[in-house]
Amino acid sequence: MDDVRYDLFAAGRVARILTDELVRPVEPAVTAFVGELVGDAPVLGVLFYGSGLRQVDPEGILDFYVVLDRQADWPRSRAAREANALLPPNVEYHERTIDGRYVRAKVAILTVAQFRALTARGNLDTTIWARFCQPVRLVWVRDAAAADAILGCLIRAVAVAAWWAALLGPESGTAQAYWESLFRRTYAAELRVEGGDRPTTLLAGDLGARFDVLLPAAWAASGLSFVREGDMLCPAVSTDARARAGRQWRIRADLGRPLNAARLFKAAFTFAGGARYIAWKVRRHSGFDLALTPFEARHPLICLPRLLWRLKGAGIFRR
Repeated sequence: MDDVRYDLFAAGRVARILTDELVRPVEPAVTAFVGELVGDAPVLGVLFYGSGLRQVDPEGILDFYVVLDRQADWPRSRAAREANALLPPNVEYHERTIDGRYVRAKVAILTVAQFRALTARGNLDTTIWARFCQPVRLVWVRDAAAADAILGCLIRAVAVAAWWAALLGPESGTAQAYWESLFRRTYAAELRVEGGDRPTTLLAGDLGARFDVLLPAAWAASGLSFVREGDMLCPAVSTDARARAGRQWRIRADLGRPLNAARLFKAAFTFAGGARYIAWKVRRHSGFDLALTPFEARHPLICLPRLLWRLKGAGIFRR
């Protein structure tokens, strides 16, 4: 049985784990898509994450985060920039043909300052750190300084996630038990459509080994003492600390759904390409082609009654 305490090498170990993940190759179509997406925009970097990273689906949708230095660095309306500054991230939908293949993607946008703020331990919004403690790829980056800035945010995300896992998880258990407990809480705090087994699937296969290594490394890097006996971990967390964390988490859980509802409301006005995204979702899940006109694609709110009428006539709401 080993009593593991803070050491100066632990933070470097976390950084090496994340850096190794960031630079792993992705499909050439993904790289080409991101190159066209960025174009001449002065972007710091683009992160690829989500189910499209974990499992290739030619008919699916890819997920990216575009990280900026300033809101003005991404082409969009002034209203969209201001909305993103107020409640990040904004989300856009993009489609492109890459080497004869139709590629679709959701693209979220935030500045590096917002990225830092949203991966701080005291932030009440759990969305960003919960997402980016999971594996990602840095598929486009401006320079080494930008890569370091983004890596720093990812290290913060892992540190915050591991800290909450220790305080909210079991008194002792495997690393996967801590992560699964944490992901159940973060998913419950958001408006998510995934089933209840989603936290378990996030830890399946090779990903489980990744999380097994990452948790004790992150605890050590943050100075949290813990005892390891085989696969079992026991962090040095007092009963009072757990009680305080439980009260603090309730605030975040109560705030999580209103925050995500507010983002959904904001998306009705700022989700560039949102009508095409909805049409893709309808076609993927029902087989019905909404066949948007150019005007409907540009002005979905104006055309909403007509679109709903077409969906109703197709029997979508009865399925």
